[in-house]
Amino acid sequence: MKTLKIAIQKSGRLNEKSVELLKNCGLSFENYKSSLISTVSNFPLEILFLRDDDIPEYVQDGIADLGIVGENVISETEVDVSYLQKLGFGKCTLKLAVQNNSDIQNINDLNGKAIATSYPVILKKFLDKNNIQADIRTISGSVEISPGLGLSDAIFDIVSTGGTLKSNGLKPFADVLSSEAVLIGRKGEESNPLIIELIQRIQSVLRAKETKYVVLNAESKNLDKIVKLLPGVKSPTVVPLAEEGWVAVHTVIPERDFWEKISLLKSAGAQGIVVMPIEKIIL
Repeated sequence: MKTLKIAIQKSGRLNEKSVELLKNCGLSFENYKSSLISTVSNFPLEILFLRDDDIPEYVQDGIADLGIVGENVISETEVDVSYLQKLGFGKCTLKLAVQNNSDIQNINDLNGKAIATSYPVILKKFLDKNNIQADIRTISGSVEISPGLGLSDAIFDIVSTGGTLKSNGLKPFADVLSSEAVLIGRKGEESNPLIIELIQRIQSVLRAKETKYVVLNAESKNLDKIVKLLPGVKSPTVVPLAEEGWVAVHTVIPERDFWEKISLLKSAGAQGIVVMPIEKIIL
């Protein structure tokens, strides 16, 4: 069977998480920092380490079968690829920002203004959609300093925490596009058995990150109340304890509901609650 190729970022904010995800999928590979390509020893896969801007085109043109890249990069390069799986990391928002003392109060105030950005394609679509005529000034890197240098009236850039904006005397003005890392594939190749298997591995890792494994003790008389709180993957596992009238309950709780569920469990009579991380969940 043909060896798959997956392209990921060689360096940058998505590199570490992409490598971590692939290794958590049970893939064994080495020397990725000193090479542009690494062969997985226990799965028919080669990993290509590229500039993030190049990844969508490599996938579109069939040089790579798969890629891990931010949605913002795909939108900017306007490639035709399949979105196979959102990955839950690399989350950010593309925002318009202005100086703290700017007289720009709403989007219409951008008419006739200069906007600095590294994402001219996305910005132009947004401006066209809102019937705004502005001077788009494409800058590669250090977009945040352009208003202070008098190069632009506003900027359009990736914002993760907002710290860089604040340190440059800028404030967010409008959200344009939310983005996170996604697994992409070449159109028409979605049914490849190896791609399906790799996606299943990725999904099992993602499900595990979103959940906690919980074991608790409870008196049998409280079991019905506790079970109603814990649907688990299908239903909680209940095991009798050596002490008569007591049971151990094993279940899985979504991370988003964790603390609320723990409080409800304690109120329902749960004791000795043990919480453990989950490596993988395979459905």
